[in-house]
Amino acid sequence: MYKYLLPSILVISLSACQTLSIAPTSQTTTVATSAKQSINAQLQIAIDQAWQISLDESPSLAYSLGDLSAAGKLQDLSPTALGSLNQRRVTLLSEIKALNRAELSADDVINAKILQDQLQNSVDLYRYKDHYIPLSAESGFHAYIASIANGRFAKIEDYQNYISQLKALPTYFSQQTYWLKQGLASGITPAKVTLNGFETSISAFIVPVEESGYFKPFTEYPAYFSDAEKIALTNQGLELVENTVLPQYQAFYDFMVNEYIPNARTDIAASKLPNGKEFYENRVRYYTTLDMTSDEVHQLGLSEVKRIRAEMQQIIDEVGFEGSFADFLHFLRTDPQFYPKTAEELLKEAAYIAKKADAMLPKYFGKLPRQPYGIAPVPAEIAPKYTTGRYSGSNRDDEPGYYWVNTYALDKRPLYEMEALTLHEAVPGHHLQISLNRELTELPSFRRYGYISAFGEGWGLYSEYLGLEAGFYQDPYSNFGRLTYEMWRAARLVVDTGMHAKGWSRQQAIDFMASNTALSLHNVTTEIDRYISWPGQALSYKIGELTIKRLRAQAEQELGENFDIRAFHDAVLANGSVPMSILEQQINDFIEQQQAAL
Repeated sequence: MYKYLLPSILVISLSACQTLSIAPTSQTTTVATSAKQSINAQLQIAIDQAWQISLDESPSLAYSLGDLSAAGKLQDLSPTALGSLNQRRVTLLSEIKALNRAELSADDVINAKILQDQLQNSVDLYRYKDHYIPLSAESGFHAYIASIANGRFAKIEDYQNYISQLKALPTYFSQQTYWLKQGLASGITPAKVTLNGFETSISAFIVPVEESGYFKPFTEYPAYFSDAEKIALTNQGLELVENTVLPQYQAFYDFMVNEYIPNARTDIAASKLPNGKEFYENRVRYYTTLDMTSDEVHQLGLSEVKRIRAEMQQIIDEVGFEGSFADFLHFLRTDPQFYPKTAEELLKEAAYIAKKADAMLPKYFGKLPRQPYGIAPVPAEIAPKYTTGRYSGSNRDDEPGYYWVNTYALDKRPLYEMEALTLHEAVPGHHLQISLNRELTELPSFRRYGYISAFGEGWGLYSEYLGLEAGFYQDPYSNFGRLTYEMWRAARLVVDTGMHAKGWSRQQAIDFMASNTALSLHNVTTEIDRYISWPGQALSYKIGELTIKRLRAQAEQELGENFDIRAFHDAVLANGSVPMSILEQQINDFIEQQQAAL
């Protein structure tokens, strides 16, 4: 099972600081203690400064965490503002690198490592001009900013803050359009092919005022509002949505259709961007959290595809299907028995599986999150080009997380994939992991609210596998769905590196994924376009999952009959989202502690 293991990785040794073999005098003890306190204090200052940069960058985050001065504001995306944020990060990054890690506590070693990685990534993205592309194949800033209409409206001040945000939308759109134009001028745009149909995600917002999601807050008021207050707010809302919001979307639509999309770059490879080869290898390292090259990732993907393909064939033989592998995939993609008839049927199936997943948790976890989760359809305005499902968390203690299910194009949403999807996005996957992460109140905020893709997505894919042990996938078609999801993630290693580093065409990537997974052709196409517009992110899943599986195998072997699956899972999640090198040390420490307790 663990034949195709990851390359050896650097493990941070917490005993490395024990370099003195002589007994210290009282004087040297005092000096060492003072130095350690000083450095820890320096790290705390750096942590506070980095978090303040994040809050300054995102008024919505600052306000959600209690900063009332951020009320009614949108992010400032001007060249001056972004340049200032970057310079603050550059300065702070140099200070973090200068810290003597050998004098830090074990917890602070982790804090310093993750903070440095976060700062380095932000500096790298600015250097590679990532802010020139506030769009992806799935959606863009114009859709995400609409979430301001989904806030809490319980007081007059909430409406006043929202009105301030609506008034700020012209500046926000103007700043984003400025960066898009800079991208056009320098050849830094999404690949044109990924923008096919993108304009529909904009036109979805160009509707009569009364139908606009931006106007919805002005249609429902708390009971204690006076009639005069309701009338005044409604009139303001009507005027702003009609004369400020809708014209911004229309202007953006015209710009995208007439200027941006026709002139977007025709190459799909990230390596074809300015400094593209360096950029893509940077993304490979960032999203795997390992010192891997694109070629190593590609070869690992080919090995995994071969292994999973053999397991898929076993299921085809089990159900007695007569025909080729391609014939079986065609059968799965076209037979109506595998597809929901209504959106409600799909959502109910997801809810049923999610409830079964809730029931498995006590057997596999000693610690469960307090925050519940709900199930909701992917918003209609982004659904056509959106992935099949996703987890949407909340930073608030009084709100749930949500497992989003895409109910668009029901004939492309096979039910045999729903068990794997639900276990990944809800529990024991993203909701459980992210909610527990945010409940680690002893962690600094940049870690409580941070997300390391290799850890989070690796955990999500591992959660799909865990369902096999918990009694899911009893139907062979559902088990094939699990394998097709695993194959999907393995194929990502191949097609992502293939397109961005090895000269693969978009069609070559589509054909590879379509011929190896039972994903609908619609899903295959939207996924390939996602990888084109988000280089490297798709590598996180398999790399993280293989690391977790390898560490579990190590713990099972070394602990034998004393291995406790609940304790192991709690240990994996104990420090929140961490790089793979930190996780390795974390589990090594767990094994040593378990052995010492025997």
